[in-house]
Amino acid sequence: IAEVIVRAGGPRPEESGGRGNNWITVSGVLVRHLKYRTCFHPRMTTCGSTPLSESQMEILILYSPDIPCAESGQRMWWAFLVASLATFFGGLFIILLWRTLRYLWTVCCQCGNKQEPQRVSDPIEAANCTSERGGGKGQEVEVPPDWTTSVKDWAEVMICAQNTTGRVMVVLVFILSIAELIIYFINSSDPIESCPDFSTDFTLQVDMVFNVFFLLHFGLRFIAANDKLKFWLEVNSVVDFFTVPPVFVSMYLNRSWLGLRFLRALRLIQMSEILQFLNIVQTRDSIKLVNLCSIFISTWLTGAGFIHLVENSGDPWKNFENSQSLSYWECVYLLMVTMSTVGYGDIYAKTDIGRLFMVFFILSGLAMFARYVPEIAAIILNRQKYGGTYDLAPGKKHIVVCGNITLESVSNFLKDFLHEDRDDVNVEIVFLHHIEPNLELEALFKRHFTQVVFFQGSVLNPYDLARVKIELADACLIIANKYSPDPDAEDASNIMRVISIKNYNSKIRIITQMLQYHNKAHLLNIPSWNWREGDDAICLAELKLGFIAQSCLAQGLSTMLANLFSMRSSMQLEEEIWQKYYLEGVSQEMYTDYLSSSFVGLSFPEVCDLMINPGKNVKLQEKTLGIFIASDAKEVKRASVYCKACHDDISDPKLVKKCGCMQSKFSKTAGIRRMRLMGCLDCNKGEHGCSCVSRSVHTSVEMPPHAFPLSSTSLPVSQNVFAGEAESDSPLSSKKKKKNEQLGESTNLSPQNSRQPLDTIDDSVKRYDSTGMFHWCPPRDIEKAVLTRSEAAMTVVTGHVVVCIFGDVNSAVMGLRNLVMPLRASNFHYHELKHIVFVGSLDYLKKEWDTINIFPKVSILPGSPLSRANLRAVNINLCDMCVIISGIQNNDEDTSMQDKECILASLNIQSMQFEDTIGLLQANSHGFIPPGMDRSSPQNSPVHGLMRQTMTMECNIPFITDLVNDGNVQYLDQDDDDDPDSELYLTQPFACGTAFAVSVLDSLMSATYFNDNILSLIRTLVTGGSTPELESLLAEENTLRGGYSTHETLAKRDRCRVTQVALCEGPFAELGKGGLYGELFRKAIKTYNMLCFGIYRLLDMPRTTETECTKRQSSPTNCFYPQNINVLYSSCPKE
Repeated sequence: IAEVIVRAGGPRPEESGGRGNNWITVSGVLVRHLKYRTCFHPRMTTCGSTPLSESQMEILILYSPDIPCAESGQRMWWAFLVASLATFFGGLFIILLWRTLRYLWTVCCQCGNKQEPQRVSDPIEAANCTSERGGGKGQEVEVPPDWTTSVKDWAEVMICAQNTTGRVMVVLVFILSIAELIIYFINSSDPIESCPDFSTDFTLQVDMVFNVFFLLHFGLRFIAANDKLKFWLEVNSVVDFFTVPPVFVSMYLNRSWLGLRFLRALRLIQMSEILQFLNIVQTRDSIKLVNLCSIFISTWLTGAGFIHLVENSGDPWKNFENSQSLSYWECVYLLMVTMSTVGYGDIYAKTDIGRLFMVFFILSGLAMFARYVPEIAAIILNRQKYGGTYDLAPGKKHIVVCGNITLESVSNFLKDFLHEDRDDVNVEIVFLHHIEPNLELEALFKRHFTQVVFFQGSVLNPYDLARVKIELADACLIIANKYSPDPDAEDASNIMRVISIKNYNSKIRIITQMLQYHNKAHLLNIPSWNWREGDDAICLAELKLGFIAQSCLAQGLSTMLANLFSMRSSMQLEEEIWQKYYLEGVSQEMYTDYLSSSFVGLSFPEVCDLMINPGKNVKLQEKTLGIFIASDAKEVKRASVYCKACHDDISDPKLVKKCGCMQSKFSKTAGIRRMRLMGCLDCNKGEHGCSCVSRSVHTSVEMPPHAFPLSSTSLPVSQNVFAGEAESDSPLSSKKKKKNEQLGESTNLSPQNSRQPLDTIDDSVKRYDSTGMFHWCPPRDIEKAVLTRSEAAMTVVTGHVVVCIFGDVNSAVMGLRNLVMPLRASNFHYHELKHIVFVGSLDYLKKEWDTINIFPKVSILPGSPLSRANLRAVNINLCDMCVIISGIQNNDEDTSMQDKECILASLNIQSMQFEDTIGLLQANSHGFIPPGMDRSSPQNSPVHGLMRQTMTMECNIPFITDLVNDGNVQYLDQDDDDDPDSELYLTQPFACGTAFAVSVLDSLMSATYFNDNILSLIRTLVTGGSTPELESLLAEENTLRGGYSTHETLAKRDRCRVTQVALCEGPFAELGKGGLYGELFRKAIKTYNMLCFGIYRLLDMPRTTETECTKRQSSPTNCFYPQNINVLYSSCPKE
């Protein structure tokens, strides 16, 4: 408040020739001479240069542009406030009055338009009358819109953010509101009420322009509003009422009142909407963060503006005498310490209005501070931790892993993917999951921080896919939840992930896990899904049951194959215990690499390798891809650099290195190169002669190379797998139409063996499916397959397979077709097929029956698998294998209880006693004899003394148990000495082939990424002949169709199979007594065209006791000494 200096008396300035605004000097201070004022200052002595007496003094006011002016000693703030309130309440009154009048008019019109009741009784006539009046529904008269509607539509277009004009208008209003708020911050340093000159005050002029624009925008919004009353009470409207009218009052009175201009801070609430219009914020977290920050800041600044107004003005009822001078930023500080309940006391409210406001602000501000600040901090910290965008290092590949990201799945994946045997893995792993990792998983990521990155997000969100640079990724791997209570729902989730990724980038390679086989058909519906480009689906149920089925044909094969595609380090043991040789076999893995040009022209037996054996007439060609079984990648590289001219006389395989005479076209280049398998996995033909599906495969040539100890005298230990092309591509040669009396031919004289003749072609009988890969029979009703106990005892006598299945009507299907199909492969003769008996709930088997009713020799014994009466009825003591599987989900229980049914059944079978058990070496095993080798074979037949494969722990009943939890394997054998903390592959039941868990299939994810041929090889080995053609057929019909026998279908029967050959008798007996495994391998491949790849032997050597029949398998080394009690794993050819 400026000091007013007044003295009475004296002539007026006009009378002395002066003017009412003359400048005078009072005590050295520049003042303005005002007329018509009463002077009361006693010390006034001079006016200008003329001394003035007290009677001559008039009113004088100390002047500056920031000093408020007071008319007659009164403030004019009420004029600004009255203008705003009058605008608000006046408009509100008009709107309410209009609504009232319109309501009364409507009511009156309805009362006046009432007509007499119609006397027309005919409804048709009544309808016609109504139609003539224009009120019928049959004829609607379109009324053209009037000018008010057109204006309203135009206003909606101008302010609607759905079009460009509207978005520009909304953004412009927001920017000008922020500019208006900045002007308020500048003017807040001036007094609350002042008298600036409009012609010279730039901020007042800019403020006027802004408010004129806000007034026009307010008019557009009012015109476009459907509900005028609701619009009038909106926050943005209230802001305009208390900010726009005061500007025009200020111009009229030539005064400025800071007033309620701080309400412009409420416009900050629309910050998130504006940023979304501009596509600056798009994610849920960013939008939420902007919303929280804008609400918090706008409330904070608005409250500070109110405190600044009342504290600098004072209370009106106290004549404004209790005011205090506070800057706006001091008020901001005051509200912050108030909201945070700190309250230092250095600044506080003195006015009554300010204190009353602080009481209510503390209640709301404290709640807002306690709620918003932690959420803002959490979002910011999370964004810094697992947000952001992946930075791709130049020259380095990366893969994206998503799906079921848990501690178990990630640890298993990283253990296999980053294994040291893979050589240098120059690939970075990017995990993408929508849930933040827990502490254990976070610690795992930190241990591998150089090669692992985690981002929080979802593959269903294109924004998150862009964050992880999935369009530049080498592949995307989707991990499934193997323990999901609803397998179909889990598969549906993974299929949706595939659809989302393929929709974002159709060229990316995807490897996904699937739980149920029938859900693989949905992947074929995705247009960009292409297995030829490397897309693969690893069906866990298909492979798990396929492994178990192979154990029914060759016991322990499931363990050996599982160890081959798993990456395990070599462990050296000095003690002569069973783990020593077992771990040597466990350390072997599968690799692929091109063969050098030195192998071109050699026959398959000469190179001595395996690719689901090609015949001995197969000749290798250039760029033939070999599949190797070796301990690490460095060994396999020798196959690609071997040169006959330079390395022919080398006896040490380690000296085989790349020489200068190697042709440049065989050197390894980076990138993805298209390669062709020279032999089909199913029919053993070349690509042109293959009657199956073209097997074009993509593989990474940048993958680690794999080695092969090459020497013409020292052959590898059946550890190399190659592909070749047969010299004859005819589907069925003439010599195959007649009985072949020889098992094989070679340069050496081979024994003469009888063989079963090929089935003759019969066009009238359907004995195989349309693909020719499986035995088939017409569909049967389940009632015809159900047996009673007495019927079962007479039907299944010996050499059969018993499947103990736990499940009920509520259990999810397991896909028993995948268990039956390998046992019904067409490369077995019909009389070699093992009878399959299912023992379990009939209600559950009815759910699976539609998929297995087209396979012959399948029966059902309803009842509990825990009933010994049921087990004795199916002659379980005479079976070749007993399979124990469960479809009951126990996810809510303890992990140790998940396999309680299977464990109880296994212990029950082991404890059963029988009067007449078949001896260890006296069983008939026709099902394992290759074509042409039965028990009538001569003494020199390699399978003459084929031993029964029913050697199990402490009893002669062979069994294999499917486990959900790996830790439960310790309960299967009460006499073993395994450490409960040991990994599954180190436990005795798994090593002996009596236990299998789906977790061993986790290694296939990384194995398939590094070598896309591995999955095709494993699937062919364990499924009995699964092909893309077969999967397409099952996707269309969900069942196999019968087909007539033709040359093409019968040719598909001539494919190899895995068998077990005894070493106690026959031509290999001499090598079983002190011979080397390398010699055994060479004799088998050269003489009998059989490729050996493992030994199945007793757990303890016979030096202790001959009754201990627990056994294990391994991939032995070249210098391993086989025993005559061992069984040899071999792959028999098609001859």
